[in-house]
Amino acid sequence: MAIQQQQNLPQQYVTDLGADYGKQLAGLTSIPLDTARLAPQVAAQDALQTQSYNLAGSGVGAYEPFLTQQAAYSGPQGYQNFMSPYQQDVIDATLSEFDKQTQAGITGIGQQAAMSGNLGGGREGVMRAAYQSDADANRALLQSKLLQQGFNQANLNAQTAFNQQGQLAGNIQDFQTADINQLGRLGGLQQAQAQAQLDATREANRLEAFEPYERLGTYGSGVASLFSGNAPFGNQSTITPNPTPLQTALGTASVLSGIFGGGNRKTQQTADTFLSGTPFST
Repeated sequence: MAIQQQQNLPQQYVTDLGADYGKQLAGLTSIPLDTARLAPQVAAQDALQTQSYNLAGSGVGAYEPFLTQQAAYSGPQGYQNFMSPYQQDVIDATLSEFDKQTQAGITGIGQQAAMSGNLGGGREGVMRAAYQSDADANRALLQSKLLQQGFNQANLNAQTAFNQQGQLAGNIQDFQTADINQLGRLGGLQQAQAQAQLDATREANRLEAFEPYERLGTYGSGVASLFSGNAPFGNQSTITPNPTPLQTALGTASVLSGIFGGGNRKTQQTADTFLSGTPFST
């Protein structure tokens, strides 16, 4: 009995597409990618950020001169820089006027003594001494008050200057901090924009580099779908192997059996003789 084997082969254009895909895949993957164009990049520090950094470095200790000057306005001698240069002139003029009035009072004592007939007497001397003693005390008190007023005013001015220097020291820090923050913020915006541009360029490079792979992948998916059976198969071949000697003999016996079947005894004997290969005898 003949054995038949049937094979369903894809159409020629499908086979050609598969071969073409293999060639393109081998060629594309043999070319190395330029990974340097795909490497992540970090945007450089913006000029404003650099300025902010430099300002922060140069501003460290910028308040120290104010604190040094502030220290000069403190302590027991801090008021001296604020004493009025005209204070002594005011004191001298005031005491001079006081002395004139004192002298006038002493003259009045002499006139009173003369009128009372005690001129040059002991009573006049006592009156003069008492008056002079009171005048000296009043003069010292007046001078002390003038000096105290000058000291109080100078000390108040020193305290005001002390507070001002401290405020300036704090202000310069606040102003510098505000400048540093503003420069850093603006520089950060610029750096972010530069980083976005670098990222966009890198993404564009990636799309350009992988576009052939994506296109070839789509091509390969289509070819694979054709091979998977989604495309019609146009060629069919039937393979019939050559019969073996046994198969030939069995086939011949079947034919002879059909020819000689139903005959007489001699006819059956003839068939048996043919199968055994013995020459016929008449």
